[in-house]
Amino acid sequence: MTTKIRATIDIDIGGTFTDCFIRYGDQSVISKSPTTGYDLSVGFIKAIENGAELLDLAIDELLEETDMIRYSTTVAMNKLIERKGPKLGFITTEGYEDMLYIGKGSQWQDGISSLESRKIAEVSKPIPLIPRENVVGVKERIDYTGEVIRPLDEEDFKDKLQYLVDQGVMGFVVSTLWSFKNPVHEKRIKELIEEEYPEYYLGNMPVVLSSEVMPKRYEYTRSNVAILNAYLHQAMAEELSNIGDELRDLGYKNPLLMVHNTGGMAEVFRTSAVNTYNGGPVAGIIGSNQLGKLYDYPNIVVTDMGGTSFDIGLVVDGETNNYQFKPVIDRWLVDMTMLESKSIGTGGGSIAWINDFLGGRLEVGPRSAGSFPGPVAYDQGGTEPTVTDADLVLGYLNPDYFHGGNLTLNIEKAKQVIEEKIAKPLGVDVYEAAYLIKKVCDGNMANIIQKETSLQGNDPKDFVLFALGGGGPVHGAGFGFEADIPKTIVLQQSPVFCAFSSSMMDIMHIYEQSKHIILLEPGTKKFLTDYESLNSVVRDLQEKAIRDITGEGFNVEDIQYQLELDMKFGGQLNIKRAVSPTLILNRPEDVQNLWDSFTEEYSNAYSSIAVYPEGGVEIENIVLKAIVPQDKFNFIQNESIGEDASHAIKGTRKAYWPDLGGFVDTNIYQLEDLRSGNKIEGPALIESPHTTVVLPPNVIYTVDQYLNGLIEKKMVEEVSA
Repeated sequence: MTTKIRATIDIDIGGTFTDCFIRYGDQSVISKSPTTGYDLSVGFIKAIENGAELLDLAIDELLEETDMIRYSTTVAMNKLIERKGPKLGFITTEGYEDMLYIGKGSQWQDGISSLESRKIAEVSKPIPLIPRENVVGVKERIDYTGEVIRPLDEEDFKDKLQYLVDQGVMGFVVSTLWSFKNPVHEKRIKELIEEEYPEYYLGNMPVVLSSEVMPKRYEYTRSNVAILNAYLHQAMAEELSNIGDELRDLGYKNPLLMVHNTGGMAEVFRTSAVNTYNGGPVAGIIGSNQLGKLYDYPNIVVTDMGGTSFDIGLVVDGETNNYQFKPVIDRWLVDMTMLESKSIGTGGGSIAWINDFLGGRLEVGPRSAGSFPGPVAYDQGGTEPTVTDADLVLGYLNPDYFHGGNLTLNIEKAKQVIEEKIAKPLGVDVYEAAYLIKKVCDGNMANIIQKETSLQGNDPKDFVLFALGGGGPVHGAGFGFEADIPKTIVLQQSPVFCAFSSSMMDIMHIYEQSKHIILLEPGTKKFLTDYESLNSVVRDLQEKAIRDITGEGFNVEDIQYQLELDMKFGGQLNIKRAVSPTLILNRPEDVQNLWDSFTEEYSNAYSSIAVYPEGGVEIENIVLKAIVPQDKFNFIQNESIGEDASHAIKGTRKAYWPDLGGFVDTNIYQLEDLRSGNKIEGPALIESPHTTVVLPPNVIYTVDQYLNGLIEKKMVEEVSA
């Protein structure tokens, strides 16, 4: 009996395009569709439909055979930027009503660039997501040990609840002092809200408890996480409801999993809205690390150039546990486990403009034309010159083959807008202006690469660069070499790599709990002997993990655990997360091994000089990762057929190469026709339906055994010869 072919689908919704990667039996295809901001489910379904067509299937046939759909989205980020969340009420301990507005001393600079922070006269604190008039303090108090020292005054709370309802709030956030130690008052407040105003009266209004969303100390950051979760809840619920309805109507009956910014994923109904923030770029980092292991590349600069932004992340020494030190979502400091990634407003749709304030300097971004109206060349009403317009004018893009010919580009309109808005103000011709746009764009990306690698004590020359996204292969040789990275990799899946990467991720939930434990006593240097103080928390977190993961349909025996601890030396401020060699402490050797792991991690981060055992070691937070491994994409090795790539030439086109004096007839290759061992010398253009690899002069492109491309500079002696 023949086993029925099964499929998985991975989707990443970006600001400009919705990317799709489908595995169907031993086949795989990629597809794209414009992101439909008015209803993301439209672009979501269209991307799957396009992929199904490539497999000669109807979309309902594909979905009936699909075991799993994994999904990352930017909707949380977009709704936050637009400030289109619901009207919320905030409930906290009496006397702490101004906590959100006082914030921390650095609140005014959270989430802004160093350049913006220098403009002291212009910078202000962020506008609160919840106005002060929608904040109430309730009579209650729990101390730092979790003991109730002032019982909740329920009648007082009911009066204040009525006040919030009269204000017209559409959701409640509850964050009281020390609730992570004892959440009894937060839970009772939720019960009272549901008793006083049941669902049939108020409707589906979220009640978010900080002790459930992020049970960690520091009430400001804990409250921020809870507020962001409530603020984004409605938008996420509406989006996922529309997508779920569409999928069910088409016959899909299996789980929809969401990619998390923690590096894992979980079923939709066990995902907090705030965990979806920046999920796509994080997926790209995880996928790049998997590929790095395949190639034996321990250090990777992961770059994704889309239509709206340029995202960068690092894989260092084969690890992706590069967590943000003080993570900020938009303008809000949060105390969450989030993998480090940075984003700048430089993409194919980034707008080029003249900055008269800085003496007529050419700038690119951060404003973007998006997908609608998009670049002027899209001929959809765009009026500002973009990077894509410049690439088209320079001959790098084929106007008749953009996204496989699904969109014809108007080169004359692109020339006209660059001429009027860039070339004339700068006093140059249109082609030089277009090339200047490209150079500024490449420079912006090279600068952020050098900054991110150097700030962590790394040398860019020790890394390889993955040029991902639709624009990555177009500009990878430009910004990669400018950032002093010697090798740039272009992957077959580059145009949809974040979607592809989620197919290489495991199911993973992360559970965190703050608890102060002395691992090493100061002065005496005696190790912890009360193992249960740590083990009891780990077991509680395990119970939560088992509840959630079995609820998603997975087996208990399939769960793998990893324990990580946030630790610091006594008297020092720097906290470092270290992986515990054991899940449970049972003997002195386990504690010694934990100490060794922490000191090694701390030394790598802050140097061995900073190690200070005399001050003791304190555990601040306990983090448990619960992982269910998933099948990964299998890369097939191909035998080399030799260097000659002439069989893949599809024609020539004039392209602009300043080193060669201007426009030169340039060979065009079809990416899908290249075979292992083929070599192409620049200048050349390599086209595929969703991207173009741009090879400048004195550059070599080599196709490896997995049909991915390696871009390197020609050796000096080769150029001289």
